[in-house]
Amino acid sequence: MGQFDWGVIARSWPFLAQGMALSALLVAVATAGGLLLGFGLALMRLSRRAPVAAVATSYVTVMRSVPLILVLFWFYFLVPLIIGHPVGSLASALTAFVLFEAAFYCEIIRAGIDSVRPGQTEAGLATGMRRWQALRLIVMPQAFRAMIPLLLNQIIIVFQDTSLVYVVGLHDFMTSASVVASRDGRPTEIYTLVIVVYLVICFSLSKGVQRYKRASPR
Repeated sequence: MGQFDWGVIARSWPFLAQGMALSALLVAVATAGGLLLGFGLALMRLSRRAPVAAVATSYVTVMRSVPLILVLFWFYFLVPLIIGHPVGSLASALTAFVLFEAAFYCEIIRAGIDSVRPGQTEAGLATGMRRWQALRLIVMPQAFRAMIPLLLNQIIIVFQDTSLVYVVGLHDFMTSASVVASRDGRPTEIYTLVIVVYLVICFSLSKGVQRYKRASPR
């Protein structure tokens, strides 16, 4: 440790911070967009209309069966060929993350809705509520409490997956760290920082999940 150069971390931090900002953007957009699209897919999967449910089920099955890196490749290389003009690396990555994560958020939301007893929806309908009102006022508040631990776990996975954007030429936190380590010839210092950052973020979120589970009413 006597040869450990702390200065390389300080000198490289502005560049590393840019990578962290990209990772944070990917997590935020993937989570927000994935939840929105996932909610729609979950409602489709719970639909009484078989064709509607089948479309959503097929989408979720396909997305959950392929690796994220393949989805990133597909949007970056194949979509421009289909639409006839190039798509930027960032736009491709954001789109791929949203569409990929939507399949996982769909299953989380669907499981949360299924955890609420049907009798509560029926009771709401009996009081004169419309079905969408019962969903919004009765089902979703209870379902959301059940979903929180799984949602936080999924956010951890999304953060870890942001390192895959190097395949489309983007510099997330991990890729930026690799560039600095290669450029300055100080892999020990840089990758130690990466380990600490990933550990702090993922461990903090994991502890948050555990605390929420203990505090939640049974």
